[in-house]
Amino acid sequence: MPERIKEAEDRMKDAPRPARAWLTIQEASDLIGVSPATLRRWTEAGDVEAFVTPGGHRRFARSSILGLLPSGVRRRRRLHELGETPDRVVRQYRREMTSHIVPGEWVRDLDDAELESFREHGRRILAGVLGFLDAATPDESEASLLGALDASARYGALARDHGIDIDVLTETFLRFRLPFLHELGRIARRRRLEADEAMDLLLAASRVFDRLLLAHLRGHHDLAEPTSATTPEALAAPRSRSRATRRAIASTGGPA
Repeated sequence: MPERIKEAEDRMKDAPRPARAWLTIQEASDLIGVSPATLRRWTEAGDVEAFVTPGGHRRFARSSILGLLPSGVRRRRRLHELGETPDRVVRQYRREMTSHIVPGEWVRDLDDAELESFREHGRRILAGVLGFLDAATPDESEASLLGALDASARYGALARDHGIDIDVLTETFLRFRLPFLHELGRIARRRRLEADEAMDLLLAASRVFDRLLLAHLRGHHDLAEPTSATTPEALAAPRSRSRATRRAIASTGGPA
């Protein structure tokens, strides 16, 4: 019997141990190949999360540290895969706008027909962004965005036709972008996304808005030629949006 107990103990010693969930600063820095000083600097800058033990030592979540490594071809999850829907995002977005966004003076000067023209382009822009984030493949994401880029350019041209200065147009665009990014940040916290996945989501949306802003400015400057979104393929792009995306946009007045 003692021999069997010893054999069992030996097997337990030889068995691989599960990876520790929390790492010391030395273990964490060794894991990703940086110095403890570098990791400490990233932590103090807020780029890496850590908690401090009662004894004053930093501990790092293994998952967060591994998230700093190149992720290769990791696929960004769709809104539905995050437990969100375009309808919910639109409702929260519009609630944020109503609470915190004051329309510019030029908006208040528009009559109902003029305001509706801007809102129609705004609805197409919002639909394209939501379609981009909820598409199943990169190709579908890009297809969803084409109509939004065209609408953004036309929004800029319409603003130019109404004598709206380009600086005022840019400020208005940034006002409407901010609550959308805030809502994505709340989604990341609500769904407890890892830091790298939350960053992927926010960066994807930010890059989309950068492209839309450039289309705004191009349209304000000169919309002499149709954008690429007016090709037959682009005209079919809205059909690639999910039913939920189309329903969400149709039930709102759009972002503008």
